[in-house]
Amino acid sequence: MRHIRISEEEFDEIVRKAITRIPREIGKHFDNIVISVRKEPTEEMLEDAGVEPDGTLLGLFQGVPLIERSVTTPPLYPDMIYLFQNPLEEMCATREELEREIEITLVHEVAHFVGMNEEQLAALGYG
Repeated sequence: MRHIRISEEEFDEIVRKAITRIPREIGKHFDNIVISVRKEPTEEMLEDAGVEPDGTLLGLFQGVPLIERSVTTPPLYPDMIYLFQNPLEEMCATREELEREIEITLVHEVAHFVGMNEEQLAALGYG
């Protein structure tokens, strides 16, 4: 399969555009999450996500989900969503496919933050 390769700057621009296309009921949660783009996940990130070392990880949420938060014990670190450019590019042949996959990955990762289930995501078109 052919895959797309773009610059880091182009990838960042696609991420910014993807965020604007996400429905407001999900997108509003991006206000309090840091989004970081990395070329590849680290071995520790793969392990944290339960992915084999040779497996594929497109994105990762690290933080405390809203449903697990306590007023008396705030999170120590900011909530993060990592997007991994190389794996995302490797699964897409066109820029349009990449744009859609980035959007889907962002939605799935923020869903972990807000406690949405797969049925709720499917109802919004991200199942």
